[in-house]
Amino acid sequence: MGDTVDVLVAGGGIAGLAFAAALRRAAPMARVAVADPSFAAPAEGRRTLRAVAVAAGSCRFLDALGAWEAVAGAAQPMVEMVITDSRDSDAPRPVFLDFDGEAEPDEPFAHMVFQDDLRASLLAAARDAGVELRPGRVTGFAREGAAALSADVGGATARARLLVAADGGRSRLREAAGIGTVGWDYPQSGIVATLAHEIPHDGRATQHFLPGGPLAILPMRAADGSERRFSLVWSAPHAEAARLVALPPEAFVAELEERIGYGYGALTLEDRPAAYPLRLTLPRGLVAERFALLGDAARTIHPLAGQGLNLGLRDAAALAERVAEPLGLGLDPADPEALAGYERARRFDAVLMAGATDGLNRLFSNDSVPARALRDFGMGLVDRVPALKRFFIRDASGLSGATPERFRR
Repeated sequence: MGDTVDVLVAGGGIAGLAFAAALRRAAPMARVAVADPSFAAPAEGRRTLRAVAVAAGSCRFLDALGAWEAVAGAAQPMVEMVITDSRDSDAPRPVFLDFDGEAEPDEPFAHMVFQDDLRASLLAAARDAGVELRPGRVTGFAREGAAALSADVGGATARARLLVAADGGRSRLREAAGIGTVGWDYPQSGIVATLAHEIPHDGRATQHFLPGGPLAILPMRAADGSERRFSLVWSAPHAEAARLVALPPEAFVAELEERIGYGYGALTLEDRPAAYPLRLTLPRGLVAERFALLGDAARTIHPLAGQGLNLGLRDAAALAERVAEPLGLGLDPADPEALAGYERARRFDAVLMAGATDGLNRLFSNDSVPARALRDFGMGLVDRVPALKRFFIRDASGLSGATPERFRR
Protein backbone atom coordinates (compact mmCIF):
# COMPACT_ATOMS: atom_id res chain seq x y z
CA MET A 1 0.00 0.00 0.00
CA GLY A 2 3.02 2.31 -0.06
CA ASP A 3 3.51 4.98 2.61
CA THR A 4 0.24 4.72 4.52
CA VAL A 5 -0.41 5.89 8.06
CA ASP A 6 -2.78 3.96 10.27
CA VAL A 7 -4.80 7.01 11.31
CA LEU A 8 -4.95 10.52 9.86
CA VAL A 9 -6.60 13.23 11.96
CA ALA A 10 -7.97 16.23 10.07
CA GLY A 11 -7.70 19.17 12.46
CA GLY A 12 -5.11 20.08 15.07
CA GLY A 13 -7.41 21.51 17.70
CA ILE A 14 -7.73 20.29 21.27
CA ALA A 15 -9.87 17.23 20.52
CA GLY A 16 -7.82 16.11 17.51
CA LEU A 17 -4.48 16.43 19.30
CA ALA A 18 -5.80 14.72 22.44
CA PHE A 19 -7.06 11.77 20.38
CA ALA A 20 -3.77 11.43 18.48
CA ALA A 21 -1.67 11.55 21.66
CA ALA A 22 -3.99 9.09 23.43
CA LEU A 23 -3.92 6.63 20.53
CA ARG A 24 -0.13 6.67 20.34
CA ARG A 25 0.09 6.00 24.07
CA ALA A 26 -2.41 3.15 23.83
CA ALA A 27 -0.92 1.72 20.61
CA PRO A 28 2.75 2.79 20.36
CA MET A 29 3.27 0.76 17.20
CA ALA A 30 0.67 2.75 15.25
CA ARG A 31 1.48 5.51 12.77
CA VAL A 32 -0.71 8.48 13.63
CA ALA A 33 -0.63 11.81 11.79
CA VAL A 34 -2.45 15.09 12.38
CA ALA A 35 -2.93 17.59 9.55
CA ASP A 36 -3.57 21.27 10.24
CA PRO A 37 -2.58 24.44 8.34
CA SER A 38 -1.37 26.10 11.57
CA PHE A 39 1.57 23.68 11.72
CA ALA A 40 3.14 25.56 8.79
CA ALA A 41 3.83 28.70 10.84
CA PRO A 42 4.68 29.46 14.48
CA ALA A 43 1.83 30.50 16.75
CA GLU A 44 3.46 33.74 17.99
CA GLY A 45 1.27 36.76 17.42
CA ARG A 46 -1.96 34.76 17.15
CA ARG A 47 -2.61 34.35 20.88
CA THR A 48 -6.09 35.11 22.20
CA LEU A 49 -7.55 35.31 25.71
CA ARG A 50 -10.29 32.79 24.92
CA ALA A 51 -10.79 30.51 27.94
CA VAL A 52 -12.29 27.05 28.38
CA ALA A 53 -13.69 25.11 31.33
CA VAL A 54 -11.95 21.77 31.87
CA ALA A 55 -13.99 19.37 34.01
CA ALA A 56 -12.31 17.13 36.60
CA GLY A 57 -12.67 14.03 34.42
CA SER A 58 -11.05 15.86 31.50
CA CYS A 59 -8.18 16.98 33.78
CA ARG A 60 -7.51 13.34 34.61
CA PHE A 61 -7.48 12.43 30.93
CA LEU A 62 -5.12 15.29 30.08
CA ASP A 63 -2.87 14.28 32.99
CA ALA A 64 -2.70 10.73 31.62
CA LEU A 65 -1.50 12.22 28.30
CA GLY A 66 1.19 14.31 30.02
CA ALA A 67 -0.59 17.53 28.98
CA TRP A 68 -2.03 18.82 32.25
CA GLU A 69 1.12 19.60 34.25
CA ALA A 70 2.18 22.39 31.86
CA VAL A 71 -1.09 24.32 32.34
CA ALA A 72 -1.98 23.36 35.92
CA GLY A 73 0.02 26.17 37.51
CA ALA A 74 -1.92 28.89 35.68
CA ALA A 75 -5.29 27.09 35.83
CA GLN A 76 -7.99 28.54 38.06
CA PRO A 77 -9.86 25.96 40.19
CA MET A 78 -13.63 26.40 40.10
CA VAL A 79 -14.92 25.55 43.57
CA GLU A 80 -18.36 27.15 43.58
CA MET A 81 -21.17 27.75 41.08
CA VAL A 82 -23.92 30.28 41.83
CA ILE A 83 -27.10 30.43 39.71
CA THR A 84 -29.48 33.38 39.56
CA ASP A 85 -32.71 33.95 37.65
CA SER A 86 -34.04 37.49 37.28
CA ARG A 87 -35.12 40.26 34.94
CA ASP A 88 -32.60 42.68 33.46
CA SER A 89 -33.89 45.46 35.73
CA ASP A 90 -33.67 43.46 38.98
CA ALA A 91 -31.02 44.46 41.52
CA PRO A 92 -29.68 42.66 43.40
CA ARG A 93 -30.04 39.30 41.68
CA PRO A 94 -31.31 36.64 44.10
CA VAL A 95 -29.36 33.36 44.27
CA PHE A 96 -31.61 30.35 43.70
CA LEU A 97 -29.00 27.61 43.54
CA ASP A 98 -25.48 27.33 44.91
CA PHE A 99 -23.12 24.43 44.19
CA ASP A 100 -20.01 24.36 46.33
CA GLY A 101 -17.54 21.69 47.26
CA GLU A 102 -15.39 19.32 45.21
CA ALA A 103 -15.89 16.50 42.73
CA GLU A 104 -13.67 14.36 44.98
CA PRO A 105 -11.65 15.31 48.07
CA ASP A 106 -9.03 17.91 47.05
CA GLU A 107 -10.27 17.82 43.45
CA PRO A 108 -12.22 20.85 42.13
CA PHE A 109 -15.08 19.99 39.79
CA ALA A 110 -13.50 22.13 37.03
CA HIS A 111 -10.60 24.42 36.13
CA MET A 112 -10.53 27.44 33.82
CA VAL A 113 -7.55 27.64 31.44
CA PHE A 114 -6.65 29.62 28.35
CA GLN A 115 -7.45 27.68 25.19
CA ASP A 116 -4.14 28.58 23.55
CA ASP A 117 -2.17 27.27 26.54
CA LEU A 118 -4.07 23.97 26.56
CA ARG A 119 -3.60 23.47 22.83
CA ALA A 120 0.13 24.22 23.10
CA SER A 121 0.46 21.66 25.88
CA LEU A 122 -1.39 19.03 23.84
CA LEU A 123 0.75 19.81 20.80
CA ALA A 124 3.86 19.11 22.89
CA ALA A 125 2.29 15.92 24.26
CA ALA A 126 1.46 14.74 20.73
CA ARG A 127 5.04 15.37 19.59
CA ASP A 128 6.41 13.53 22.62
CA ALA A 129 4.12 10.58 21.86
CA GLY A 130 5.46 10.32 18.31
CA VAL A 131 2.50 11.80 16.41
CA GLU A 132 3.40 13.04 12.92
CA LEU A 133 2.41 16.70 12.40
CA ARG A 134 1.66 17.62 8.80
CA PRO A 135 1.03 21.24 7.72
CA GLY A 136 -2.02 21.60 5.52
CA ARG A 137 -5.80 21.27 5.57
CA VAL A 138 -7.53 18.03 4.60
CA THR A 139 -9.85 19.26 1.86
CA GLY A 140 -11.24 15.95 0.62
CA PHE A 141 -10.76 12.22 0.46
CA ALA A 142 -11.49 9.18 -1.66
CA ARG A 143 -11.65 5.53 -0.63
CA GLU A 144 -9.18 3.15 -2.26
CA GLY A 145 -10.95 -0.17 -2.35
CA ALA A 146 -11.31 -1.98 0.96
CA ALA A 147 -7.84 -1.26 2.35
CA ALA A 148 -7.35 2.50 2.70
CA LEU A 149 -8.30 5.97 1.56
CA SER A 150 -6.39 8.89 0.11
CA ALA A 151 -6.77 12.43 1.42
CA ASP A 152 -5.79 15.76 -0.07
CA VAL A 153 -3.64 17.57 2.52
CA GLY A 154 -2.80 21.03 1.29
CA GLY A 155 -2.40 19.84 -2.30
CA ALA A 156 -0.42 16.72 -1.38
CA THR A 157 -1.82 13.21 -1.15
CA ALA A 158 -1.79 11.30 2.13
CA ARG A 159 -2.93 7.72 2.50
CA ALA A 160 -4.51 6.33 5.66
CA ARG A 161 -6.50 3.37 6.86
CA LEU A 162 -8.75 5.57 9.01
CA LEU A 163 -9.61 9.27 8.64
CA VAL A 164 -10.81 11.11 11.76
CA ALA A 165 -12.53 14.43 11.07
CA ALA A 166 -11.89 16.96 13.85
CA ASP A 167 -12.34 19.95 11.56
CA GLY A 168 -14.92 21.91 13.53
CA GLY A 169 -18.65 22.48 13.73
CA ARG A 170 -19.02 23.26 10.03
CA SER A 171 -17.07 20.16 9.03
CA ARG A 172 -16.71 19.81 5.27
CA LEU A 173 -15.41 16.28 5.68
CA ARG A 174 -18.58 15.27 7.51
CA GLU A 175 -20.55 16.40 4.47
CA ALA A 176 -18.13 14.66 2.10
CA ALA A 177 -18.64 11.42 4.05
CA GLY A 178 -22.40 11.66 3.45
CA ILE A 179 -23.29 12.09 7.12
CA GLY A 180 -26.33 14.35 7.44
CA THR A 181 -27.19 16.51 10.42
CA VAL A 182 -30.19 17.79 12.36
CA GLY A 183 -30.22 21.05 14.27
CA TRP A 184 -31.20 24.67 14.27
CA ASP A 185 -29.84 28.16 14.70
CA TYR A 186 -30.49 29.85 18.02
CA PRO A 187 -31.86 33.42 17.96
CA GLN A 188 -28.79 34.34 20.01
CA SER A 189 -25.12 35.17 19.61
CA GLY A 190 -22.49 34.32 22.19
CA ILE A 191 -20.39 37.26 23.41
CA VAL A 192 -16.96 36.35 24.78
CA ALA A 193 -14.49 38.63 26.56
CA THR A 194 -11.93 38.63 29.37
CA LEU A 195 -12.02 41.21 32.14
CA ALA A 196 -9.82 42.19 35.07
CA HIS A 197 -11.47 43.25 38.35
CA GLU A 198 -10.59 44.57 41.81
CA ILE A 199 -12.28 42.17 44.24
CA PRO A 200 -11.08 38.51 44.14
CA HIS A 201 -13.63 35.99 42.87
CA ASP A 202 -12.42 33.19 45.21
CA GLY A 203 -12.96 30.56 42.50
CA ARG A 204 -16.68 31.28 42.23
CA ALA A 205 -18.47 30.99 38.88
CA THR A 206 -21.84 32.68 38.42
CA GLN A 207 -24.53 31.84 35.88
CA HIS A 208 -27.08 34.64 35.49
CA PHE A 209 -30.20 33.52 33.63
CA LEU A 210 -31.63 36.62 31.96
CA PRO A 211 -34.64 36.94 29.61
CA GLY A 212 -32.34 37.47 26.61
CA GLY A 213 -30.11 34.50 27.40
CA PRO A 214 -27.65 33.18 30.02
CA LEU A 215 -24.67 35.24 31.15
CA ALA A 216 -21.76 33.34 32.73
CA ILE A 217 -18.92 34.78 34.82
CA LEU A 218 -16.12 32.19 34.89
CA PRO A 219 -13.17 32.68 37.28
CA MET A 220 -9.68 32.97 35.82
CA ARG A 221 -6.16 33.34 37.20
CA ALA A 222 -4.74 36.80 36.49
CA ALA A 223 -1.26 37.33 35.05
CA ASP A 224 0.08 38.14 38.53
CA GLY A 225 -1.39 34.92 39.93
CA SER A 226 -4.26 36.63 41.72
CA GLU A 227 -7.97 35.77 41.48
CA ARG A 228 -8.85 39.07 39.79
CA ARG A 229 -9.78 38.06 36.26
CA PHE A 230 -12.84 36.41 34.75
CA SER A 231 -13.99 35.09 31.41
CA LEU A 232 -17.37 36.30 30.16
CA VAL A 233 -19.74 34.16 28.07
CA TRP A 234 -22.93 36.14 27.42
CA SER A 235 -25.76 34.89 25.19
CA ALA A 236 -27.98 37.64 23.79
CA PRO A 237 -30.31 38.17 20.79
CA HIS A 238 -28.31 38.81 17.63
CA ALA A 239 -29.11 42.52 17.31
CA GLU A 240 -28.41 43.14 20.99
CA ALA A 241 -25.12 41.24 20.81
CA ALA A 242 -24.04 43.25 17.75
CA ARG A 243 -24.88 46.48 19.57
CA LEU A 244 -22.97 45.46 22.69
CA VAL A 245 -19.72 44.43 20.99
CA ALA A 246 -19.71 47.68 18.97
CA LEU A 247 -19.74 49.80 22.14
CA PRO A 248 -16.64 51.60 23.45
CA PRO A 249 -14.99 49.68 26.32
CA GLU A 250 -16.36 51.93 29.06
CA ALA A 251 -19.91 51.67 27.72
CA PHE A 252 -19.66 47.88 27.37
CA VAL A 253 -18.49 47.59 30.99
CA ALA A 254 -21.36 49.82 32.13
CA GLU A 255 -23.90 47.60 30.33
CA LEU A 256 -22.32 44.50 31.88
CA GLU A 257 -22.44 45.98 35.38
CA GLU A 258 -26.16 46.61 34.95
CA ARG A 259 -26.57 42.82 34.55
CA ILE A 260 -24.10 41.48 37.12
CA GLY A 261 -23.94 44.23 39.73
CA TYR A 262 -20.85 45.80 41.30
CA GLY A 263 -19.56 42.96 43.46
CA TYR A 264 -16.29 42.67 41.51
CA GLY A 265 -15.24 46.29 41.98
CA ALA A 266 -13.91 48.22 38.99
CA LEU A 267 -13.92 46.18 35.74
CA THR A 268 -11.42 46.53 32.89
CA LEU A 269 -11.66 44.84 29.50
CA GLU A 270 -8.49 42.91 28.64
CA ASP A 271 -9.53 42.11 25.08
CA ARG A 272 -12.11 43.29 22.60
CA PRO A 273 -15.49 41.53 23.03
CA ALA A 274 -16.44 39.28 20.11
CA ALA A 275 -19.75 37.69 19.17
CA TYR A 276 -20.54 34.54 17.21
CA PRO A 277 -23.89 32.98 16.24
CA LEU A 278 -25.03 30.00 18.27
CA ARG A 279 -26.27 26.77 16.74
CA LEU A 280 -27.17 23.23 17.76
CA THR A 281 -25.94 20.54 15.33
CA LEU A 282 -26.18 16.79 15.78
CA PRO A 283 -25.00 14.38 13.07
CA ARG A 284 -27.17 11.41 12.11
CA GLY A 285 -24.16 9.18 12.73
CA LEU A 286 -20.61 9.44 14.02
CA VAL A 287 -18.94 6.96 11.68
CA ALA A 288 -18.84 5.81 8.07
CA GLU A 289 -16.55 3.43 6.19
CA ARG A 290 -12.97 4.24 7.33
CA PHE A 291 -14.21 7.53 8.79
CA ALA A 292 -15.13 8.93 12.23
CA LEU A 293 -16.22 12.31 13.63
CA LEU A 294 -14.64 13.89 16.67
CA GLY A 295 -15.15 17.02 18.80
CA ASP A 296 -17.15 19.90 17.34
CA ALA A 297 -17.44 18.00 14.05
CA ALA A 298 -19.44 15.42 16.05
CA ARG A 299 -21.80 18.04 17.52
CA THR A 300 -22.17 21.68 18.53
CA ILE A 301 -24.28 22.64 21.52
CA HIS A 302 -25.32 25.79 23.39
CA PRO A 303 -22.38 27.07 25.49
CA LEU A 304 -24.38 27.74 28.67
CA ALA A 305 -22.95 24.67 30.48
CA GLY A 306 -19.40 25.06 29.11
CA GLN A 307 -19.35 21.37 28.17
CA GLY A 308 -18.44 21.45 24.47
CA LEU A 309 -14.71 20.97 25.04
CA ASN A 310 -15.28 18.22 27.61
CA LEU A 311 -17.54 16.31 25.24
CA GLY A 312 -14.77 16.49 22.64
CA LEU A 313 -12.18 15.18 25.08
CA ARG A 314 -14.47 12.29 26.01
CA ASP A 315 -14.81 11.58 22.27
CA ALA A 316 -11.02 11.50 22.02
CA ALA A 317 -10.63 9.06 24.90
CA ALA A 318 -13.42 6.76 23.68
CA LEU A 319 -12.22 6.65 20.05
CA ALA A 320 -8.60 6.06 21.08
CA GLU A 321 -9.72 3.18 23.30
CA ARG A 322 -11.75 1.54 20.52
CA VAL A 323 -9.20 2.00 17.73
CA ALA A 324 -6.28 0.86 19.89
CA GLU A 325 -7.86 -2.58 20.39
CA PRO A 326 -7.60 -3.81 16.77
CA LEU A 327 -4.27 -2.00 16.29
CA GLY A 328 -2.85 -3.88 19.29
CA LEU A 329 -3.75 -7.13 17.57
CA GLY A 330 -2.26 -6.09 14.24
CA LEU A 331 -5.72 -5.61 12.73
CA ASP A 332 -7.45 -2.82 10.84
CA PRO A 333 -7.93 0.41 12.88
CA ALA A 334 -11.11 1.04 10.88
CA ASP A 335 -12.62 -2.26 12.02
CA PRO A 336 -16.40 -1.76 11.66
CA GLU A 337 -17.09 -3.21 15.10
CA ALA A 338 -14.60 -0.85 16.71
CA LEU A 339 -16.11 2.19 15.01
CA ALA A 340 -19.63 1.05 15.85
CA GLY A 341 -18.56 0.66 19.47
CA TYR A 342 -17.30 4.24 19.49
CA GLU A 343 -20.59 5.49 18.10
CA ARG A 344 -22.57 3.60 20.74
CA ALA A 345 -20.32 4.88 23.51
CA ARG A 346 -20.62 8.54 22.56
CA ARG A 347 -24.05 9.07 21.03
CA PHE A 348 -26.09 9.03 24.26
CA ASP A 349 -23.75 11.36 26.18
CA ALA A 350 -23.75 13.92 23.37
CA VAL A 351 -27.50 13.83 22.73
CA LEU A 352 -28.23 14.06 26.46
CA MET A 353 -26.01 17.13 26.90
CA ALA A 354 -27.37 18.76 23.75
CA GLY A 355 -30.94 18.22 24.94
CA ALA A 356 -30.17 19.48 28.43
CA THR A 357 -28.50 22.70 27.30
CA ASP A 358 -31.17 23.35 24.66
CA GLY A 359 -33.97 22.77 27.16
CA LEU A 360 -32.39 24.98 29.84
CA ASN A 361 -31.83 27.78 27.34
CA ARG A 362 -35.46 27.63 26.18
CA LEU A 363 -36.81 27.43 29.72
CA PHE A 364 -34.80 30.36 31.07
CA SER A 365 -34.46 32.69 28.06
CA ASN A 366 -37.86 34.30 28.50
CA ASP A 367 -39.78 36.48 30.93
CA SER A 368 -42.87 34.27 31.25
CA VAL A 369 -44.29 34.43 34.78
CA PRO A 370 -45.45 30.75 34.85
CA ALA A 371 -42.08 29.56 33.45
CA ARG A 372 -40.21 31.69 35.99
CA ALA A 373 -42.26 30.23 38.86
CA LEU A 374 -41.69 26.66 37.63
CA ARG A 375 -37.93 26.97 37.15
CA ASP A 376 -37.37 28.83 40.41
CA PHE A 377 -39.33 26.16 42.27
CA GLY A 378 -37.16 23.48 40.63
CA MET A 379 -33.89 25.27 41.46
CA GLY A 380 -35.02 25.81 45.03
CA LEU A 381 -35.86 22.11 45.37
CA VAL A 382 -32.42 21.04 44.09
CA ASP A 383 -30.76 23.55 46.42
CA ARG A 384 -32.42 21.87 49.41
CA VAL A 385 -31.53 18.27 48.51
CA PRO A 386 -27.78 17.59 49.04
CA ALA A 387 -27.91 14.24 47.23
CA LEU A 388 -29.27 15.90 44.08
CA LYS A 389 -26.62 18.61 44.21
CA ARG A 390 -23.92 15.96 44.64
CA PHE A 391 -25.26 14.06 41.64
CA PHE A 392 -25.20 17.16 39.42
CA ILE A 393 -21.69 18.14 40.53
CA ARG A 394 -20.31 14.68 39.82
CA ASP A 395 -22.06 14.47 36.46
CA ALA A 396 -20.83 17.92 35.37
CA SER A 397 -17.30 17.07 36.50
CA GLY A 398 -17.18 14.13 34.06
CA LEU A 399 -16.40 11.53 36.74
CA SER A 400 -19.40 9.32 36.00
CA GLY A 401 -17.41 6.76 34.02
CA ALA A 402 -17.39 8.35 30.55
CA THR A 403 -13.57 8.21 30.25
CA PRO A 404 -12.01 4.76 29.67
CA GLU A 405 -10.06 3.38 32.62
CA ARG A 406 -6.66 3.44 30.89
CA PHE A 407 -6.91 7.25 30.49
CA ARG A 408 -7.73 8.04 34.13
CA ARG A 409 -5.34 9.03 36.91
